[in-house]
Amino acid sequence: MKTLTLLLAALVATPALALDGKWTPGQVLEIDPAWLAEQGLKLSPAELWDGKRGTGLLAGTVNVAGCSGAFVSATGLIITNHHCLFPLIAQHSTPQRDLITHGFLARKVEEELAGTSLRVEIPRRFTDVTAQIRAAIPADAEPLQRLAAIEAKQQRLVSECQRQADTKCKVSAFDEGVQYTLIESTELRDVRLVYAPPRAIGEYGGEVDNWMWPRHTGDFAIARAYASAQGKPADQHEDNRPYKPEFYFPISTRGLKKDDFVMLLGYPGITWRALIADEMRERRERFFVRREDLFGEWIAHLEKASAGNAAGEIALAANVKGILNRYKNAQGQIAGLDRGLIVNKQQAQDEALAGWASTQPEHAAAIAARAALRELLAERELSWERNFLLNLIPMGVESVAGGIPPLPKALYFGATLAHNAREQSLADTARASGFKAVDAQRLRDRLRVEQQNYFAPADQLVFAALVKRALALPDDQRINAVDSRFAKLSGAALNAAIAKLYEKSSLLDIDARETMLAEDLSTLQARPDKLLDFAIAWNTDLRALRQREREWNSVSSIHRPIWRRAMRAFAGKPIAPDANGTLRISFAHVQGYAPRDGVYYTPFTSLAGALEKHTGQEPFALPAALLAALRDPTHGFESDNIHVPVNFLADGDSSGGNSGSPMVNGYGELVGINFDRVWENVAGDFGFNPQLSRNISVDIRYLLWLLEHVEHAEALLDELGVTRKSSAVDAAAQPIP
Repeated sequence: MKTLTLLLAALVATPALALDGKWTPGQVLEIDPAWLAEQGLKLSPAELWDGKRGTGLLAGTVNVAGCSGAFVSATGLIITNHHCLFPLIAQHSTPQRDLITHGFLARKVEEELAGTSLRVEIPRRFTDVTAQIRAAIPADAEPLQRLAAIEAKQQRLVSECQRQADTKCKVSAFDEGVQYTLIESTELRDVRLVYAPPRAIGEYGGEVDNWMWPRHTGDFAIARAYASAQGKPADQHEDNRPYKPEFYFPISTRGLKKDDFVMLLGYPGITWRALIADEMRERRERFFVRREDLFGEWIAHLEKASAGNAAGEIALAANVKGILNRYKNAQGQIAGLDRGLIVNKQQAQDEALAGWASTQPEHAAAIAARAALRELLAERELSWERNFLLNLIPMGVESVAGGIPPLPKALYFGATLAHNAREQSLADTARASGFKAVDAQRLRDRLRVEQQNYFAPADQLVFAALVKRALALPDDQRINAVDSRFAKLSGAALNAAIAKLYEKSSLLDIDARETMLAEDLSTLQARPDKLLDFAIAWNTDLRALRQREREWNSVSSIHRPIWRRAMRAFAGKPIAPDANGTLRISFAHVQGYAPRDGVYYTPFTSLAGALEKHTGQEPFALPAALLAALRDPTHGFESDNIHVPVNFLADGDSSGGNSGSPMVNGYGELVGINFDRVWENVAGDFGFNPQLSRNISVDIRYLLWLLEHVEHAEALLDELGVTRKSSAVDAAAQPIP
């Protein structure tokens, strides 16, 4: 209780600090309500989050396809980013019906397009189980024993939780164990595409504008979640009905202007603010440098292989988009870390904390904790290059850190089959996440979706590039799977050998893979398939690495919480935990910023700016229908519609995973959809800078204008609670303040 009082006192004394952080739902209730009201919140904090029920308006924010999204109607409509639903759009695209290029609108419910593996996760309850987890740890346990005890307790909590009908549960660790939270959610398995704009709107500006300001991108799309006739989660079926959420965000009819209070809600994936300076240096000097190098090579291979091939371009579209985004992100992280001197600043902060801790008996252990984290990093770096390559291949439904797509597909398919066979030999409770009995259908769906993104010429080029990098590793970091099969090959001979592997493999056949999912390891090994053999060997190396990582993590999870708790005490203010894919809220205001000396960026862009960029050539080619709407004298150049707001800036604390996050005003109404950060804030994952922390959102008025004047989607507008005469649509026509 004393600690909570001190935290609240710190917030009241320095309220602006509450803007610094991605706050958990529970932390919202610790923030001074008077300060929140002063900022612009018109609701009570209890309306945002009910601590007794473990839910609230925040639960209208959903996790969709690794992104964030928001319910916006009582009929299950969800708004998120165009790029978040891009795989679903690509799934239904063909050269003859190119939804990627031309967009899609279901004018009737019957026309909505179902997704093979798309899921929507709705939060229901958050329960602090830290005390229960810690009580399960034996005294004087060795690191691996300690980790095993924690995992066993987590598993028991999840098993008990999932006895509830239609409930998905997980225990999430915050800052590696400062806190543990049991999260209950409902997962809807029937999600259908309702609206996606043409690519020329959804990606306007392409990679030229990505991470940049000013932006004029319509990065939005609409889906609908379905449930059984009883309102319960169900597989896709014609008898399913639109889901009726308990909470949703009405579309704002109030407009938006500079300095307005907004809230950013979502599921940020990963940040690195809890790292010590030495670990941040590793991110700067190794991780992002290697990512930039590797992804640049992959992009060249994918684009070369698919150039001029319509089917190949469609198959690879989602992968190319994802890798391009991560490629530019790596460049931005490097530039931001250097420009902000972030590693040096963290070093100074670490030294100050260590000096303070030496005078505080209750936090003296922080000094040894930092030394242990440094020692652990040094050990990891001994095999860093090898481990980086191995970890490029995910297994099953997991994702590579940072959300890159699995490539090469052939190796992903084979490694997944091998991993599945090995996990199926264990008791269900002992299997890795994603390979338990409950995950079986999800795994089959994921493999089928990835097949749709497979294009053989490109896959072979990426496979060869990966093998060549492995062959170039130093002698003490060899990958056995690669050396035993390709050590004596190079150049044309290597490429020919890889092509032969692909030629004779059944890994690339959907139905054959379905059969192999049911086979044990010895049966897989007995198959006369050299590509599968290689994938099994790769999986052997990767599983050994995962065990080593488990050992490292068992040590880190002892020392990181000690250091982090000392940091919180030293700071004398609340500190939000690092992002970990769980529901968070950031408080913000609509603000411009100065990216460099003598330059100031205003917080809104408009259709006028989009037209200024329009060249008729990609990536600045506005669709003909949009141009025609602007030429219509009733709502085009001769009216104020040229001032329709397109994008806006706010000083929200965002990161990857916040794509699709609802931007909500003080009344709990949707005013925008977050989709990016500014270039100067890419390295905000390592620390909050109030002068540069700006997230970029689509203004909801742009979506409404498009639906009315370009798409003529009156039925959809009605369902969103907006009609032609609505002030929300009228507000889009007003000049930006």
